[in-house]
Amino acid sequence: MTTRITVREYARLTTEPIDNPGLDRAHVSVTVFDWLCQLNESFGRGGASLIQVEGRRWLRLDNYVGVLEAPCGTCLEILPKHFESTDDIAQGRRLLRRMIQAALDLPTREVGTAALELFDAPLSEWVMRQFLEALEHVVKRGVRFDYRRVEEEQPFLRGQLDVVGQMRQPPGKQHHFRIRHDLFGPNRPENRLLKLALERVCKSTQVSSSWRLAHELRGMLSEVPASHDPRQDFRAWRTDRLMAHYQAVRPWCQLMLDQTMPIAVAGQQYGMSLLFPMEQLFEQYVARYLERTKSSDTRLKMQAASAWLCRHEGGNFFQLRPDLLLSQGNRCWVLDTKWKRLNAESRNRNYGLSQADFYQLFAYGHKYLKGQGDVVLIYPAHTVFNEPLEVFEFSPQMKLWVLPFDLERNCLIGAETAGLPVSNRRQFPH
Repeated sequence: MTTRITVREYARLTTEPIDNPGLDRAHVSVTVFDWLCQLNESFGRGGASLIQVEGRRWLRLDNYVGVLEAPCGTCLEILPKHFESTDDIAQGRRLLRRMIQAALDLPTREVGTAALELFDAPLSEWVMRQFLEALEHVVKRGVRFDYRRVEEEQPFLRGQLDVVGQMRQPPGKQHHFRIRHDLFGPNRPENRLLKLALERVCKSTQVSSSWRLAHELRGMLSEVPASHDPRQDFRAWRTDRLMAHYQAVRPWCQLMLDQTMPIAVAGQQYGMSLLFPMEQLFEQYVARYLERTKSSDTRLKMQAASAWLCRHEGGNFFQLRPDLLLSQGNRCWVLDTKWKRLNAESRNRNYGLSQADFYQLFAYGHKYLKGQGDVVLIYPAHTVFNEPLEVFEFSPQMKLWVLPFDLERNCLIGAETAGLPVSNRRQFPH
């Protein structure tokens, strides 16, 4: 039976017994502890860090959220560290699901009672359930067939004779025909990918209703082989009118097969493992909010890369890549998101702001705004940071605004004060 451990960002894990385990401290087996240390080495090679090792018996998680399933079957669920005053696991799961769905622009279908039954399911079960519901919709609408070229040897003539192959037949096989013909069936790239994702669900899900639905769909797709090359099959996925009813299932299939954008970091595929860097997830979520609430004459660009810090011997040095760039007519705003808690009451400690972040925004303002305009730092809102800080002035011509983003109400507080061309009155899904 699968063991589930639920914690949140920066939680400390230990192999020692704990009297009062919670979301910030938990006990894990020696096997899971060693596996996490090994997994962290692969993250380290890419410049990221999954954990910080604190001695031989303790380790501290970094700012990744999601689900990791160890080879021994232990499932580690990591929630956002956003609700400080409560240990409500369901609330953390709802926030994480909402952020992933909005950030990756994933479609969902309302399913009434089933949605309520899985309301408090871990992230992996929620993703698998959404995939199954989208796949069920595809099967009900009809699985698409296509022609597939087959080259084979048969004792009868069918389709087109392969003359060259027939001439090369060895003695004793000249009574067999080398033929080419087309078969009309469900073996096509889209169906192969869906079958591969479905096989993973059948092996991983722990929810009885999802298990039953997955095996029902597996029987309906019994003629379809699983994909052996997901990347190539995704490139061959067609989007024409006849495949329109497949489009809702594609994002969920990509998420299941670790083919979604760079912010999805795949764990070792012993089960359903999904990790998301919280910094990038928050950035994507804010970007989606700005895209939905900006005025019609405003353009939004993510990860702009048109400016460099300096030139040297005829070349550019140190590219500057702000998270978000808003432009309206001749006016621009540079925005950067930070997944970090500020304390508006701690003036003597600079509210928790980083001097390095100010240097970064100073450089962005000079290179992208020519030293004149507004730059914005966006942090998650909470009880001691729910109003914009007083404006910071780099110069009379360039100002820096520090604004809170309310993840419960889905709004950027103080956007009008900073002059941003967005409106919280425009709809953004909760």
